[in-house]
Amino acid sequence: MIIEAEATTPSAILDRASLLLDAFDGPGRLNLAQIVRRTGLPRSSAHRMLERLVQLRWLRREGRDYQLGIRLVELGSLAVHQDRLHRAAKPFLHELHRVTGLVVHLAVLDGPDVVFLDKIGGDLSTAIPSRVGGRRPAHCTAAGKAILASADPRRLDDIVTGPANAQTRYSITSRAQLNAQLEKVRTHGIAVEREESTPGVGCLAAPIGDLGEAAVAAVSVCGPVDRMQFDHRLAAPVRTTALNIWRQVDDGRVRVHPTLQHARPLGHGPATRPQPDSRTPRYAS
Repeated sequence: MIIEAEATTPSAILDRASLLLDAFDGPGRLNLAQIVRRTGLPRSSAHRMLERLVQLRWLRREGRDYQLGIRLVELGSLAVHQDRLHRAAKPFLHELHRVTGLVVHLAVLDGPDVVFLDKIGGDLSTAIPSRVGGRRPAHCTAAGKAILASADPRRLDDIVTGPANAQTRYSITSRAQLNAQLEKVRTHGIAVEREESTPGVGCLAAPIGDLGEAAVAAVSVCGPVDRMQFDHRLAAPVRTTALNIWRQVDDGRVRVHPTLQHARPLGHGPATRPQPDSRTPRYAS
C-alpha cells in the first residue's frame, strides 16, 4: 500500500514519465514489451502512462508501436531556437518598427496557434490587441500563415477552419481558402492578413528560416488596415528583416547597428525602399 501511494505522488509520476521517455533514446519504435524491459515498470502501469502520453502528444502510437511525438519535436525546437532567436531578432525588430512606424511581432507556431515572443509597438501598441506570450489562431494571422506555408502538411491537420473558428467576418473558414492563401505565401515569400484576426487591423509577415525548409518563426508588421500598404513598400523591409534575423541566428554573431535604410516611418513621408536580398521574391498585391 505504501509503495502504491508513493508511486502516485507528483514526483513519482514525473519520474516514471521521464523513465518512459528515456526508453526512446535511439532511433526506431518500441512496443510495450520492449518498453517494459527497458524501464522495469509493471506492464499495466507502463501501458496506462504510455496511452496518456499519446493523448498529450508526447508520444505517438502506430498499431502496437510507440515513438516520440510531435509535441517533443515542437518543444525541442523551441528550446533550441527561442532564446537565441529572440536575442538575435530584437535589434532588427526595433529597426523595422523605426522604418515603418507599425507594430512589429516575432511569433512562433504552437499547435494550431501562433505565440508572440515579442511586440514592438510604440504609440500604436494599444490599438493592436496582442501581447507577448499571447496566442491567436494561426490561420487567422499573417505570421501564422507565413509559418504554415512551409510546414509539414501533417501540421495542417491541427488547423480547424469553419465559421465557429472565425475571429471576424473576414477570417478563413475553409481548407480550400487556407490552401490558396498558403500557396500565395510560397509564391511571394510574404503573408497578408486583412482584418482576419482583429477588425480594422491588417498585417504582413515573412517566415524566418532556411529557404526550402520549415520556418521556425515569423516577423510581422501590423497596423490600421487603411494605413497598411499591401505591396513591396512593406513587403520588402519585412522580408529583409526576416532574412537578417535568420542570418544572425545562423552566424551566432551580434551586429552592432542593424539597419534597413535611413527611412522615415510610414505616415511621416515616403520611406526609402531597402534593396532586397537577391533571394528575396518580389511581392505584388
